[in-house]
Amino acid sequence: MDREASDVPLRRPLDREAGFFFPSGESAVPLGAAAPAKLDSYDFNHNNRDPIMTTSAAPDKSLNDRGYARPDVLVSTDWLAEHLDDPAIRIIESDEDVLLYDMGHIPNAQKVDWHADLNDPIRRDYVDREAFQKLLRSKGIDESKTVVFYGDKNNWWATYAFWVFQLFGFTNAKILDGGRLKWEQEGRALVTDVPRFEPTNYTAPERSDSEIRAFRDEVRKHAEAKKPLVDVRSPDEFSGAKTHMADYPQEGVLRGGHVPGAKNVPWSRAANANGTFKNADELRGIYEKEIGLKKGDDVITYCRIGERSAHTWFALTYLLGYDKVRNYDGSWTEWGNSVGLPIER
Repeated sequence: MDREASDVPLRRPLDREAGFFFPSGESAVPLGAAAPAKLDSYDFNHNNRDPIMTTSAAPDKSLNDRGYARPDVLVSTDWLAEHLDDPAIRIIESDEDVLLYDMGHIPNAQKVDWHADLNDPIRRDYVDREAFQKLLRSKGIDESKTVVFYGDKNNWWATYAFWVFQLFGFTNAKILDGGRLKWEQEGRALVTDVPRFEPTNYTAPERSDSEIRAFRDEVRKHAEAKKPLVDVRSPDEFSGAKTHMADYPQEGVLRGGHVPGAKNVPWSRAANANGTFKNADELRGIYEKEIGLKKGDDVITYCRIGERSAHTWFALTYLLGYDKVRNYDGSWTEWGNSVGLPIER
């Protein structure tokens, strides 16, 4: 959970004139010049939720030429470098490798552990309203703060955390395009200093699973109706040749294969080599020309436990502007273990 030392100051600013970040007990790390952020009012309405007008960081307009339906949900590494000490920003790192954050992270970033912070410790489900509210309050987050997510594995866990935040209607959120990989490749600062922020009085709504989350019985009806299903796992997992990702342990799935009627598009095809998302034309070529999706389709994505498919859900929903995309987080660990469910190979 939170690993915040009481002797860490609430915020450490960047020394903009010298271009260095000074974490506690560490030598200065070059960052490059950065300009103060402009504050603006911006509508992050999503999926017919009531719009929330908040004071938040000005959107990054450098990504507008990629043809995305919602370029405002992405920020570039340049933009984030200029907003590291913006009081309207909270930076969240969420990784598959839960040790990465402690080894070094973007200045002023806080850690959200996908397993410990977002999942219920007993049931296989996400945290309830009270736990989510406590988490955000402890991170200094409320609706007035723009939350920027990033992580390893081309942001697949960052988009997963982003998706969980959407279950609670927290729409003032963005993804760092390229994630941790691009930040590191550009030689930008990583620190081990853990920031602390004043707790907020954030009040979370009840979690809503109806709009962007799919459950097993819904997936079965979806498949029987021959509606679009996108299996984002590897071809070997899709075919049943393997029941797990390459170089990963077997996680107890009893059968291999895929949900009947599903089309296979590995999640990583949406990303470039540096972890950034492909442009809209390239994404349409993959999802529309290759497997025949249309913008008005009712689409369900799935993988193994919903983490890789959250990346595809994000690409279809925000970058291509699809109106109804749900992520089946039960995914193959549930479907492949369920008695009586049909499987194709």
